[in-house]
Amino acid sequence: MDEYRIITLREKAELKEMAAEWFHSKWGVPKEAYIACMEEYLNHKTEYGWYLCLAGEKIIAGLGVIENDFHDRKDLTPNVCAVYTENEYRCQGIAGKLLNYVVEDLRSKGISPVYLVTDHTSFYERYGWEFFCMVQGDDEPEPARMYIHR
Repeated sequence: MDEYRIITLREKAELKEMAAEWFHSKWGVPKEAYIACMEEYLNHKTEYGWYLCLAGEKIIAGLGVIENDFHDRKDLTPNVCAVYTENEYRCQGIAGKLLNYVVEDLRSKGISPVYLVTDHTSFYERYGWEFFCMVQGDDEPEPARMYIHR
């Protein structure tokens, strides 16, 4: 992964607009929602941050950390969200490196455990995540899997 680098959005705040647009294009959540969360992080109102993997100046993967990822278990916080790696960069361990980077960054700030909601099985276990419980997503017909990293 020598040609890639993982950064926090605080390290390159000028990427905020591009990052918000990138996440919006992957998940369909309004760009303004990403901007609002990113600004709270950039203005040090929260340590729940945004992390990018760059190839040059191109975003090839990223994820965020938010209070709650649209589910009914408001007590399980913070939540990793919007995990995405561009198709051509998958199966290279980039998402795993991002996940590990985020867990360590949060742990260094005294934030642990960390949670995430996913419908994937087996992917996150490779990186130290454990199935924790089922949660009900907002406006979702079926419960989703909640994982924890301690």
